[in-house]
Amino acid sequence: MSLDNVRVVLVKPIYGGNVGAVCRAMANMGLSDLALVAPRPLDEDESRMMACHARGILEARREFPDLPSALADCAMVTGTSARGGLYRRHARTPREWAPAAAAAARAGRVALVFGPEDNGLTNEDLAVCTHIVRIPAAEDYTSLNVAQAALVCCYELFLEAGSYEPPEEKSPPATTDLRERMFDIWRRALLDIGFMKEDMADHMMLGLRRVLSRGALTVDDVNIMMGVARQAEWAARREGRG
Repeated sequence: MSLDNVRVVLVKPIYGGNVGAVCRAMANMGLSDLALVAPRPLDEDESRMMACHARGILEARREFPDLPSALADCAMVTGTSARGGLYRRHARTPREWAPAAAAAARAGRVALVFGPEDNGLTNEDLAVCTHIVRIPAAEDYTSLNVAQAALVCCYELFLEAGSYEPPEEKSPPATTDLRERMFDIWRRALLDIGFMKEDMADHMMLGLRRVLSRGALTVDDVNIMMGVARQAEWAARREGRG
């Protein structure tokens, strides 16, 4: 899907810093279409400062007199709300919502709507939305800053869009044979340096195996560990202990 089809809409934003921070969150997650609905006079310097390297999104923003105007070309419209109530009971988490939003964005434009910092979206605002998202939060304080909420939602959409490719481990997993060779070398080294005695070696090696088996070892990992053990053996022989 193209994230170009996703529009972030801020209804009556109050603080320029929040608008700038939303721009930064959008840029982090590959979104660029920002719409402001009836914004109050904003501190432009504060907006630019908080936008940081996302000033292009800030400068390209469009302003609309009302919410329907900002959503006129959008098929799927998602409102965000921290409050419950009769007309908000079908709210989904961002993770639950993201697959449907990603699918809709492949066919048309999708809007993600955030309300004013003081009171959020009204029931009238939500009436024009096709979906509602609520971000799970601690019961004692469920209200998120608008930029934080935008980042959470955009992050889930970014992942769902398949835009992120995790780095691949360049070294393949170590085989059982290679791991066993490593443990043999470590057994000799630990005996040579006097870390353990022969009668306790099996017991101590079980502990070492447990430590080194808590994560997947790659070939590079094992080669490093064998190199350390060999160096310890060399040092022990040099000192006349081996």
